[in-house]
Amino acid sequence: MDTLRVGIIGCGQICRVRHAPEYSENPRCQIAGFYDVDPVRAQAMAKQYGGKAFDSVEALLDADIDAVSVCSANTDHRRSAIMAMERGKHVLCEKPLAVSAQDCEDMLMVSRRTGMRLLVGHNQRMTPAHREAKRLISEGAIGKILTFHTTFGHGGPEGWTGQPNPWFFHKSSAVLGVAADLGIHKIDLYNYLTGDVITQASAFLATLDKKTPGGTPIQVDDNAMFILRTAGGALGAAHASWTFYGSEDNSTVLYGTQGVMKLYTDPVYSLIIEYRDGRVERYATDRITTNAEQKAGKRRNTGVINEFVDAVLEGRPSCLDVEEIIHAMRVVFAAIRSADEERTIPIRQDL
Repeated sequence: MDTLRVGIIGCGQICRVRHAPEYSENPRCQIAGFYDVDPVRAQAMAKQYGGKAFDSVEALLDADIDAVSVCSANTDHRRSAIMAMERGKHVLCEKPLAVSAQDCEDMLMVSRRTGMRLLVGHNQRMTPAHREAKRLISEGAIGKILTFHTTFGHGGPEGWTGQPNPWFFHKSSAVLGVAADLGIHKIDLYNYLTGDVITQASAFLATLDKKTPGGTPIQVDDNAMFILRTAGGALGAAHASWTFYGSEDNSTVLYGTQGVMKLYTDPVYSLIIEYRDGRVERYATDRITTNAEQKAGKRRNTGVINEFVDAVLEGRPSCLDVEEIIHAMRVVFAAIRSADEERTIPIRQDL
């Protein structure tokens, strides 16, 4: 196979600003079609990027395609991804992978049984600063990591989607709130950067400010605070929020025995290391594109689509493989349980 023929399930904002344009820019793939619950949106995407607008997921999967992106609402991820893999299609699924721990495990098992690839769109694994940080940490640049804190917050999905009452706010379509929407990125990032795994989670989840246009609180959490312990003995904190009404924060700081590593804390230098002996190294590798920039058309290629296409065509492992990602989902579900039960929850480690 020289060219990957892809279909896209779900034509919302993540399709419009990431998946469709990034597939169109990749010379190794061809967009064959789109499906959306709103046929007008699918038709608009097909008109812009080529391919056909299909009237059902089944019809899209029966077409001459090799792979799909699942960009639909959270509650549809399991159904569409499993249906695709069972029909011999590789899958790139948007995060969160699914809305329950069992759904995630089911998707992993179907991928293994069918031999179809299942990758997850964790774009923070692909940024240049995070990749360089991973290399430096593996070389011992800051020594043994003792503690960390990591944050992802912006003004909420209503700004991202342009809709005052988006599906993200409703249990029926999202099930999970900001803990799984943004928190999953930062939980997974720690594992990616360090190779260390989180073994215990405590959390507080709350709906502090977000309301529907009618003035009632939204049905899911808009803030989540995690306290974490890792297998390597590190302690950490993570904050995910939809109520950062100023600038977006997408930063991570790791404190080691030999220094401090700061990621995306500075507008110019995306990676800064402050060594114990007083030296400071600064790397201007890139900037993470904010939601506001993406909405305004000022996007940068995330690298996720390129990684998916290359991994499938070349038959090689990927840092986005579901086996790499599923642990972070277990942490998120443990954190949600911790908030409900008001106790620390241990996290299953096996695959």
